[in-house]
Amino acid sequence: MRSTFDSSSTYTYYMAGLTKDTPHPVEIKLHQQSKILDITFSDGKTFHYTCEFLRVHSPSAEVSGHTPGQEVLQTGKRLVNIRKIEPVGHYAIQLNFSDGHNTGLYSWDLLYKYGLNQDTMWQRYLQRLQEAGASRDPASRPPTPNHSCK
Repeated sequence: MRSTFDSSSTYTYYMAGLTKDTPHPVEIKLHQQSKILDITFSDGKTFHYTCEFLRVHSPSAEVSGHTPGQEVLQTGKRLVNIRKIEPVGHYAIQLNFSDGHNTGLYSWDLLYKYGLNQDTMWQRYLQRLQEAGASRDPASRPPTPNHSCK
């Protein structure tokens, strides 16, 4: 893997895939200010993923569960960012998020599938939030009362 960094706070990663037939990333760019991860695949398709989308759809057991139906609805992730991208062999990346989440491997085929289905997945996520009465916004903390010793 070769990576570059430029003054616009854009990280660029170049990786190789496993086979010629499976689309694999030819460029991965993290835009930390806009919280967008761009991935261009070998077939020419480019997908733009928000960090929030990737976080709430983490393939980790903590989020996705061990079997279908065990998914855990992720709330309050609107402001999450990606702090670090780590390659895993030549088949995946591990994302380290600003909320401390760093489990789950994002394989090339999973990221490609996410790109193709992103709109449907996002709408389903928003529907699940609404049904649960939950929010994308981080929970606000109640003000700390001022205590005085008398």
